[in-house]
Amino acid sequence: MTIKFSPPDITEQEIAEVVDTLRSGWITTGPKTKKFEEKLREYVNAERIVCLNSATASMELGLRLFGIGEGDEVITSSYTYTASASVIDHVGAKIVLCDIQKDSLEMDYEQLKKLINKNTKAIIPIDVAGIPCDYDKIMEIVNEKKDIFEPKNSYQEDLGRILVLSDSAHSFAGKYKGKNVCEIADITCYSFHAVKNLTTSEGGAIAIRRGLMDPDEFYEKIQHFSLHGQSKDALSKTRIGSWEYDILGTYYKCNMTDIVSSIGLVQLDRFKGLEKRREEIVKRYNKNFEGSKVAALNHFLEDRTSTYHLYIANIEGADEKERNRVIEELAKKDIAANVHYKPLPLLTAYKNLGFDIKDFPNAMSRYKSEITLPLHTLLTDEDVDLVSKELIKIVG
Repeated sequence: MTIKFSPPDITEQEIAEVVDTLRSGWITTGPKTKKFEEKLREYVNAERIVCLNSATASMELGLRLFGIGEGDEVITSSYTYTASASVIDHVGAKIVLCDIQKDSLEMDYEQLKKLINKNTKAIIPIDVAGIPCDYDKIMEIVNEKKDIFEPKNSYQEDLGRILVLSDSAHSFAGKYKGKNVCEIADITCYSFHAVKNLTTSEGGAIAIRRGLMDPDEFYEKIQHFSLHGQSKDALSKTRIGSWEYDILGTYYKCNMTDIVSSIGLVQLDRFKGLEKRREEIVKRYNKNFEGSKVAALNHFLEDRTSTYHLYIANIEGADEKERNRVIEELAKKDIAANVHYKPLPLLTAYKNLGFDIKDFPNAMSRYKSEITLPLHTLLTDEDVDLVSKELIKIVG
């Protein structure tokens, strides 16, 4: 039997909810999307949430909301998926990459400080594997740099410092010092992609913390951005005499539909149970790997509540060739494994932008021996034990 890497956990409940939506006659953005947004908002205690078609769209619209574009710089991690950085390029700003720490997948905060200048308008920290970053440290840094911050519009002026836009694609409902990430970061962006802890098949959401801006204004602006700049969504236009609309800007198309929101509504109802099972799997792996060459990323930090999204580990003494051999040997045993992540400067697109992996030694060091093991709620204890046993056997 093949042990898959990260299949979605879909039950008859999700299927029934989708069927209900299909029979309702309303399948695009409508009542179920609005209901999903409100339930998400309550769950993570955000000021307001808008559901979109991806976390990528959420991050891009967050940057656009704050007028970040040409002439600006945005800092993010070198150890992440391309979406965290590509959105910076999408809005016309300059991508600035920061190396990670020697003993952590978080950005090197000392280097982060040095990268900030008068053109820096935002920082995109990454909650890798579902473990929230050190948000106190990040907020301390942006407040320290207030004196060189040069606002370009009223939103930036009201904020008075660099925007903190969290890439929480891995960490929906993750907590730092007892608070949800969206209660700390200015803007928080979630992913509900097929492999995520809470899935809608494809999808994402953008949330703002309390006090950042008027919540109704935020909601309206993101709605405009996500629906071609149209002044009314399709649901509003169905009301008697409300067909007429305006186009307020030549914007984008990245709304969430009621079909995928239906999946999300059920997933949210099941979420606590799904997270509990993920925690159990991580603890079982950890116990199995005690005394072996497999060193797992620590999900159990005192001041963080992980969402246990990825089981990332490093193989002691391995280089790229050896790590790749290990993945191939696992595949021969019908066990799927992966790598999170190939540092951005190793990828063609980022090489073409002038990035050189030599400038990111910590990211390269972690990557060379990194392996990501299956972690999902369809795994049995026997599956976890089998993966552990085979990996230990392969690495010696």
